[in-house]
Amino acid sequence: MKENTGARRWSSGRAFLLASVGGAIGLGNIWRFPYIMGENGGGAFVFVYLLAAFLVVVPILSAEVAIGRHGRASPYTAMAAVASQSGRRALWGLVGGMGLLTGYLIMSFYSVIAGSTVDYLALAARGAFTGLNREAAEVLNDGLNYNPLRLGAWHTLFMLVSCFIVGRGVRRGVEAAVRFLMPVLLLLLLTVIAYALIEGDAAVGLEFMFDFRLGQLTAASALEAVSHAFFSIGVAMGLMMMYGAFAPRQVSLPHTCVGIAAADTAVAVLAGIAIFPLVFANGLEPGQGPQLVFLTLPIAFGGMPGGGVIGAVFFLLLAFAALTSSIALMEGAVSLLQERLAMGRWLATWIVGGSLWGLGWLMVLSFGVGESWNVVAGRNPFELIDFLTATIMMPLGGALMALFAGWRMKRAIFQGELGWRDGPLFTLWLWLLRVVAPLAILYLMYLALFT
Repeated sequence: MKENTGARRWSSGRAFLLASVGGAIGLGNIWRFPYIMGENGGGAFVFVYLLAAFLVVVPILSAEVAIGRHGRASPYTAMAAVASQSGRRALWGLVGGMGLLTGYLIMSFYSVIAGSTVDYLALAARGAFTGLNREAAEVLNDGLNYNPLRLGAWHTLFMLVSCFIVGRGVRRGVEAAVRFLMPVLLLLLLTVIAYALIEGDAAVGLEFMFDFRLGQLTAASALEAVSHAFFSIGVAMGLMMMYGAFAPRQVSLPHTCVGIAAADTAVAVLAGIAIFPLVFANGLEPGQGPQLVFLTLPIAFGGMPGGGVIGAVFFLLLAFAALTSSIALMEGAVSLLQERLAMGRWLATWIVGGSLWGLGWLMVLSFGVGESWNVVAGRNPFELIDFLTATIMMPLGGALMALFAGWRMKRAIFQGELGWRDGPLFTLWLWLLRVVAPLAILYLMYLALFT
């Protein structure tokens, strides 16, 4: 049975903001942001990330939620409808469809990484981090990655929990979950930060994060900063357009978008403050790549007083953060099946979840026995999907969204949803969408891919 119209709305503006922040805040902030910051010069990366978040991503975010609220449907359907109402081809709906596909592909490996956090939570709780050195940490990590049944079991559990929440619907499932998860997530993060500042090397960690060494930036790292701003805030993934479709009319979209970006950026920076003091206190290398959290931090936790307890708290934090984003990533595809095939909520949820579960097994193998598989250009399945989504699909989708909102969307629709009239502020917003955002994205893509 399909949800009724009233059930497919957030109960209030506060619920919309909380759900949107929850959808944006996830592994991208707490797992991915610290390690790519470590690989790309620390504070210099943060500087470009902040510029990208507020000058490029927020204007595009406002366009996504405006289209979503006006269309009241999945990204593909909503964008096609707005294009038709603006006198444009409904084929623009494919841009929304690409966002859905991007989020779907990301979810295929997201659930596997999320499953790893649950495994490490169990390891920390039983004291497996105590006295850990580099060799032992690698053995611990390989013991998970090279055991596909074990990693696949955690992936399966995470998908089941995500499906259960999404299947219950917008208010009883997604909204109820984030109302519980978000306060707990913030409390856990603050607990880890307090521990890191007391037991870690706070001075060196904070200097690494906020010392702007712009000379270390390359075109590739600048594109990664822009791409990660898309990833962490949830733009060009269908996520925010879908959540915008459930937004009440009385909500101010510009204020909400700035609030989402500010909260997301704050959590990403706080995650770095929680991690880097521990890394430097143990003489570890910040540029460890994706294994920074799973290989380096257990060593840090294992060598500090109370590290086992705090390690368990940290990986619980990661698991909760992953869950808030996973339910958002699934929502768009579930809604599309409900619209196009008149499916009931639970059937659509299990079809989407089941297909993601199956695709996720390729990711499970990519972290272990299939790590050396060469699918395309020397990349295994995980590396290929990560490259396609982060380097091509999200930036390109964001640029196309900016061009549509700035040049093709009827101004009256855009202004009506934003609650703005013609004036300096709207002119600036339109200029950012028409010129700054697409040119910055496409130029960085060109430099990263062809130079």
